[in-house]
Amino acid sequence: MIPVFGRNDEADQESPHPRRPGFGLRGPRHLRHRVALDELAAVGVPLGDDGVVIGTDAQKQPAVLGLSRRTAYDVLLIGGLWTAQVLALRAAGTGARVAVETGRAHVWTSLVRAAGAEQQCITMHDVGQVPSLGPSSSSPVIIIRDCGMKPPRGRVTSAPWQSVVTLLPYLSPAAPRLLQTSSLVGIQRVSPDEAAHLSRTMRLPREETETLSTLGDGVTLWCTRKDRYYSLTTPTDAEAGLLGTARRLD
Repeated sequence: MIPVFGRNDEADQESPHPRRPGFGLRGPRHLRHRVALDELAAVGVPLGDDGVVIGTDAQKQPAVLGLSRRTAYDVLLIGGLWTAQVLALRAAGTGARVAVETGRAHVWTSLVRAAGAEQQCITMHDVGQVPSLGPSSSSPVIIIRDCGMKPPRGRVTSAPWQSVVTLLPYLSPAAPRLLQTSSLVGIQRVSPDEAAHLSRTMRLPREETETLSTLGDGVTLWCTRKDRYYSLTTPTDAEAGLLGTARRLD
């Protein structure tokens, strides 16, 4: 007879849950989980958009920007530095690597230091000096370009899992090109003349065109040529402590 180490036949016979070779003791028995056909309607799994929560919409629901995509994605924000910085913080909070390309490092330094700690989740680069960042589905990249009224063409462009957000304080000679190539446009308070120009380019209805010159601080109209929605960005306590309250002008 070949000895089997650790086996106790008498114990197995006495145990209410005899051992099975290779599987250990039998576990407790439970009824199978079953749902009657008329109960299926009550079973639901909450699903929502995946991305950066930039604020709340008109129905007080989270307004989400899906910036990490498997295809190249360009966003134009005609608005204030404050909103761009909140976007950077929240994007980093989702696990994306954020690269800020800017010609005014002094307005970004405190944010980069506060957010990066030792992990450098937000990095800062001079205009035209953003290196190749190796985006992937497990490590997406968001580049925020704060390069003034006439941003040069970026050395690093949008790509799969690498989105580019360009900040324009106001309309400029670069705006027509950026409006044409951007997949999404965010518009904050602008002058009536700028609103009229944006209306023609983005095909905005008259009511929304008139509203653009009266938008409050923190309010953004996010639009494509087909869809539009407003969002209100309200800072968290940590964001307010670092960036202050919402403002359109820097």
